[in-house]
Amino acid sequence: MIKEEIRIKQLIVHILDPTIGMPVFSDTELAFGSEVADFVREHIGRIGGGDDARECRFYEKESEVFQLLSAYEDENFIAVSQEIAGLLFEIMSANIDIPPADLMVVRFREGEEEYLGLLKMNYKAQYTHRTMPLEGEGNSNELIRHKSLLPSQTQRLTEAAIIRLSDLALWVVEKKYEVNGEKTDYFSFLFLKCSAHLSHKSKLSIVGRAVESVQKEGFAETERFERQMRAKSIIQEEIEENGGFAVEEIGEKIFDDQPELKAAFQDKMEKYNMVREKIEPQSENTTRKYQNQHLFTDTGIEIKIPMEQYKNPGCVEFITNPDGTVSVLIKNIEHLEARI
Repeated sequence: MIKEEIRIKQLIVHILDPTIGMPVFSDTELAFGSEVADFVREHIGRIGGGDDARECRFYEKESEVFQLLSAYEDENFIAVSQEIAGLLFEIMSANIDIPPADLMVVRFREGEEEYLGLLKMNYKAQYTHRTMPLEGEGNSNELIRHKSLLPSQTQRLTEAAIIRLSDLALWVVEKKYEVNGEKTDYFSFLFLKCSAHLSHKSKLSIVGRAVESVQKEGFAETERFERQMRAKSIIQEEIEENGGFAVEEIGEKIFDDQPELKAAFQDKMEKYNMVREKIEPQSENTTRKYQNQHLFTDTGIEIKIPMEQYKNPGCVEFITNPDGTVSVLIKNIEHLEARI
């Protein structure tokens, strides 16, 4: 989803604070200018263009939200948004660990598609100043604590959904909260009532952990670090050149000369039903860890090597000494700088 192409069509805000005992629904759309539109667009773009969102599918018979949106018309935007907000408030009222928030419901267009965004803006408590007149003359500047400030434009929302109105496909970001004594994805499980797939960020993390685990079991410690660096380089190259990779193919490339380890990697992927998955991360934040090689020695030294320099034999070389220790040779340095 391209942030610059998002066009806000309708917007409404409902106050969902169980501490006041009832929801405060707005009966009119929010009139918004360019600053508010930019604020909303930023949050939508971060969800739709990031890798934290999980693609989901409604349980059509069980989901009240699905049933409301199945009959959705733009002229019923306010009424539908109020009913959706009411469903969420009921869940929040019954579970005190779910934080109070404003629910921002927004209809927007991106490209040829129209969407409905459900953005739960959890309150932030922060201090600000207040000026009070003194008796007689003068003023007193005080600090007061606001308990219901909204997340800033740069902060990530922990609970939100984007729903494509043409087919009611949806993408969800969420955080677990305690419900009936158990940490639960209440936003998808109780509120939206949808099944959730793993996000690209989670899938990439699972692949990385699986590769590391298999290599730890399959290689001696003296050989393992080179294998791990090679695997990281292969993943980075696939992301950079092809925008992602098929899980089955990445296993073939990393364990090309080790059929037993390849099979062990496939077994781990089977447990997550990921063998035939394709991972295509969209956000640079997700892939940043693959841009550098990070090495940690038993003597307490940390080395960070940009991937481009790691692949260049004229920049760095790893030498295995006769006694089994490893030396790292950094080559062709013209200028060395120390920073405090």
